[in-house]
Amino acid sequence: MKDLLKGVRIVAVEQFGAGPFGTLHLADLGAEVIKIENPHAGGDISRSVPPFAGDQDSLYFQSFNRNKRSLTLDLKHPDGRAVFEDLVRVSDAVFSSLRGDQPEALGLTYEHLRAVNPKIVCCALTGYGLTGPRKAEPAYDYLMQAYAGWMSLTGEPGSPPAKSAFSVVDFSAGLVAMTGMLSAIIRARETGAGCDVDVSLLDTAVSMLNYVAIWTLNRDYTPERLAASAHPSIVPSQAFETADGWIVVFCAKEKFWLDLAAAMDAQDLIDDPRYQGFPGRLEHRGELGAELSARFKTRTTDAWLDRLRGKVPCAPVNDIQQALEDEQVQARQMILEVDHPDFGPLKQTATAIKVDGDLADAPDRRGPRLGEDSTAILGELLGYSEDRVAGLQRDGVV
Repeated sequence: MKDLLKGVRIVAVEQFGAGPFGTLHLADLGAEVIKIENPHAGGDISRSVPPFAGDQDSLYFQSFNRNKRSLTLDLKHPDGRAVFEDLVRVSDAVFSSLRGDQPEALGLTYEHLRAVNPKIVCCALTGYGLTGPRKAEPAYDYLMQAYAGWMSLTGEPGSPPAKSAFSVVDFSAGLVAMTGMLSAIIRARETGAGCDVDVSLLDTAVSMLNYVAIWTLNRDYTPERLAASAHPSIVPSQAFETADGWIVVFCAKEKFWLDLAAAMDAQDLIDDPRYQGFPGRLEHRGELGAELSARFKTRTTDAWLDRLRGKVPCAPVNDIQQALEDEQVQARQMILEVDHPDFGPLKQTATAIKVDGDLADAPDRRGPRLGEDSTAILGELLGYSEDRVAGLQRDGVV
């Protein structure tokens, strides 16, 4: 699988989570991702994110930067700019994940680089986009979940606004940016013309409102929080407390509802006219939820899973350790291991993309040390002499 993008080279001016999560997938698929890091600021800020941070490295950094190369480079120094443009000449794309005013300020747009390489694709993943009144503001996943209305719908009714436990906007935006960038690279290889690709966290979060947005925009509909993480229109589809934990069921088809009721020995619910058909169950959500809640509490989660699996879409509410140890997760090779000189054998989650059902056709490389590949990139890729490399290092350019 790791030769799928062989021959694709990305120069990544990236930091923290959103951008590096996107380029991680390209690196895992075989693209050469050259990570540009500031030699005067300790590199990517994620190298110092706690907990489990060491000397210019952390487990957080390692989770996003597997299979990449690190080049320290001062983009604001004239000699650093010259090195950067030499890289652009031999690359397919420049990817940046910075504040929205920075791609223009640092000369990372197609307008700045087309004379260097007409085929270069310049992809910018920013908080608010390259245009608009807030483009220069710093932005993070947490803020986007608030701006896009997600937090207003997350959590129990009457509770404070809540964010997702994970950086869903960051991760989604990273993948959206990779889709746009790869699409533009394909076109550039066919036509000889690159372009700008503009992706933002806020745009991604708003686009993910999807069906809730179309209901809100076109009908008299006001989204609201629902107890037990219930689905807004499909009933029953929610979390239920069991005798020893929680289980989620999702009855997206009529047959799933009938199979659920049958597994619960609840012919009375099947026969009840209030619960026949999706509209009836939605109208009587409260009564049906109370009926099912009382019955779910009579057995353990495992006992319900034994009855429901393969018939009704269901899942236990796992903790993180249980999720990582799940037999399906293990069977799908979703945990891989890399060697690290300081952290030791380092287990981490794998890319979710499978090609011909295989993940393990080449070894993975840990995230690079700060500037670990600088000399090799300058000498082997760009053909710089040892004296020129030494001069750049002496002047603090790399």
